[in-house]
Amino acid sequence: MISDNRNTILAIVLSLVVLLGWQYFVAAPQLERQQAEQQEQQQDAEAARQLEGGGNPNAPQPSASSGGDASAPSQAAGSPASFASREQSLASSDRVGIDTSHLEGSINLKGGRIDDLRLKEYHETVDQSSPTIVLFSPSTAPNPYYADYGWVADPGSDVALPGPDTNWSIDGDTTLTASTPLTLTWDNGAGLIFKRTYSLDENYMFTVEQSVENTSGEAVTLYPYGLIARRNIPQSNGMWILHEGVLGVFGEDGLQQVKYSDLEEEGSIRPPKVDQGWLGITDKYWASTLIPMPGDEFQPNFSHSAKTGNFQVDYLGNAVSVAAGATGETSSYLFAGAKETRLLDSYEESLGVQRFDLLIDWGWFYFLTKPMFFAIDWFFHLTGNFGLAILAVTVLVKLFFFPLANKSYVSMSKMKLVQPKMTEIREKYKDDRQKQQQAMMELYKEEKINPLAGCLPIVIQIPVFFSLYKVLYVTIEMRHAPFFGWIQDLSAPDPTTIFNLFGLIPWDPPQMLMLGVWPLIMGITMFIQMKMNPAPPDPTQQMIFTWMPVIFTFMLASFPAGLVIYWAWNNSLSVTQQYIIMRRQGAKMELWDNLGSTFKRKKPAASDDEK
Repeated sequence: MISDNRNTILAIVLSLVVLLGWQYFVAAPQLERQQAEQQEQQQDAEAARQLEGGGNPNAPQPSASSGGDASAPSQAAGSPASFASREQSLASSDRVGIDTSHLEGSINLKGGRIDDLRLKEYHETVDQSSPTIVLFSPSTAPNPYYADYGWVADPGSDVALPGPDTNWSIDGDTTLTASTPLTLTWDNGAGLIFKRTYSLDENYMFTVEQSVENTSGEAVTLYPYGLIARRNIPQSNGMWILHEGVLGVFGEDGLQQVKYSDLEEEGSIRPPKVDQGWLGITDKYWASTLIPMPGDEFQPNFSHSAKTGNFQVDYLGNAVSVAAGATGETSSYLFAGAKETRLLDSYEESLGVQRFDLLIDWGWFYFLTKPMFFAIDWFFHLTGNFGLAILAVTVLVKLFFFPLANKSYVSMSKMKLVQPKMTEIREKYKDDRQKQQQAMMELYKEEKINPLAGCLPIVIQIPVFFSLYKVLYVTIEMRHAPFFGWIQDLSAPDPTTIFNLFGLIPWDPPQMLMLGVWPLIMGITMFIQMKMNPAPPDPTQQMIFTWMPVIFTFMLASFPAGLVIYWAWNNSLSVTQQYIIMRRQGAKMELWDNLGSTFKRKKPAASDDEK
């Protein structure tokens, strides 16, 4: 019969969701975190043993491309033997400062690299006294990450070009601020004077202008490049829902994302030449991207060196021919900072950066996820609290889907009213399943009932659920956003657990036993919602639906607290809505009967002799 089939299919689907969800959200992240921690410990130990070895970064080596043109150099981010502490690395070289309201750091005068950046407004933990986020670090530090620019010449050319060992001199101001650009100068001693000017806005966007003044008496042809290099894969939660690695938008080809593991396997990936787009490296909340000037053709490239362990994204611009006595110039942008949604949108509009909002991994439900963010953000500015904003958006979503949900609950209420007739049909045709099904279909048609209506509230909630999950998980605006009471970070799991009496017992349970207050509230509301419906006739289905809230409670305990609060609030609204509709339809409330049958031990069936 359709009703039974519906319940069976729904039970199977939910069971698969639980199993897959547990694997993806709990087991796999724990395993990958352990592996990442072990790898980091090994790397730190190796660096500590070899710290006294000293050494310098390897110089870039230009290489010929398949087309015979110059290609951007591949730069090593330093070998383990050369690792010093970040502070030692910064102190070992001459530098010029970077200081704005959002960024602080320095540019290394040896090589002219931007290899020291901190994000002033973001801290490692909720505690505002914790260290600020480090984005870029020098090539001799334990986790090198930097941006570099320069020129390459055609293969076989003997033109002296600036590289990572070049000592640049400062021309003018000695600190890069939002109002004072910084110009570096280097004379190759053979008639070419190179200048590199860095400008910075109030946020995270650098403008990099490179020029070559030719006083040699002969024309030269050079190719501008930009690169971002990093060593070591950053620690992450290993979540399949989020992309961390290299990425770029390349003209009509759109977004291309490459995982670190895939780049390690491929070695090099070379997208086609384009005149619109950008490329970079993204973490969960932070990113660095190279942005050639829109309209300027460039050759993007992703690469990984098995020898050095270096991940690199770079681009090579078209040839710049500089006649004797002339000056050649080129410009580009560098974004290095926090992936703030409205800021990325503003750069897309003001600078013409194509699809720059895709630097945030909005996912498959982009058309839902981004509007969901803007709705929450709007309510945040209205209420001053992201938790209250989530509750308000939940109500808005319920209102939006009210006609559909209302129709579904009305149909469910009618199903309850015809339960006696359905029981009669089952008894009358208990030995003929085909006639039983035909009779049921006639009943549904006569009473204008949709037997699948009960699934609709669940189905329509799934895309909204994943969209909200995305918003909570990937947007930096939700990072460290407090709610009330003990929830100080809506993007992190509820920190309490029933297994130490919510902090009364001085014991830290393992992660799988972290079952907080809000997951319990969510589980209770889900249990009540399921018990408002008639119990399935099959005992196995009854058991599955009884234990489903318990399983979901444990599974969602590791989810962001904001998502659990949403689900609990959504369940509460659904229970209220269903109760009102059932009362209006005159349907019997099954809640207390179902609760009684759940907790009451059933008597064993009587034997034939007892009958």
